[in-house]
Amino acid sequence: MSKNNKLIFQGLTIVAWIIFVGLCIEAGGLLINFIFSVFQPEYVGNLYQKLDLSSMYQENKWAFFGAFSFVLVIAILKAHLFYIVIRLLHKLDLEKPFSGFVANKINSIAYYTFSIGIISHIAREVVKNLIHHGYEIDTLNNFWVDSQAFIIMAAIIYIIAVIFKRGIELQNENELTI
Repeated sequence: MSKNNKLIFQGLTIVAWIIFVGLCIEAGGLLINFIFSVFQPEYVGNLYQKLDLSSMYQENKWAFFGAFSFVLVIAILKAHLFYIVIRLLHKLDLEKPFSGFVANKINSIAYYTFSIGIISHIAREVVKNLIHHGYEIDTLNNFWVDSQAFIIMAAIIYIIAVIFKRGIELQNENELTI
C-alpha cells in the first residue's frame, strides 16, 4: 500500500474518532437533559441543545417518555455505530482486507444503519401524530431528519458486506488451490 493511501486511511480513522467522541457527547448530553427534565425541569433551558420538553412532561408523561426515548435510542445507536466503525478501522489489514472479522463488522454497520433509519422514520411519524394533539415538538425534528438517508446507506453497506463475504470465499478458494 502506498504512503499516500496510509495517510488517507489514518486521516479517516482520526475523523471517525472525532465523530465518535462528538456522538458520545451528544448522547451523554441528551441523557443528562432527560434526567434533568424529569427531576429539575427549571434547568432544562440551560442544558444541552435546550431540548425543553417540560411542558409535554407536565401534560402527558407517556408522550414525553416516548418522544425522548426515541431521541435517546437514536443518539446511542449512532454512537455505537461509530464505535463499530472504529473497531473495524483498527483491526482492518489493508494488505489482506477480506477476513471474517471485516465482513461481520461491515454487516453490523449495515444493520445498525438500517436500525437508525427505521427508528428515525417511526419516531418522525409518531411525533407527527403528537402535533395533532397540540404538542410543540419543533426541537425534536432535528433528530430524525435523515432517516431516509440512513435506510439508503444501509442498503449500500449491506451490498458491500455481501461483496466482502464473496471476496472471502474467493480468497479461501484461492488459498486452497495454491
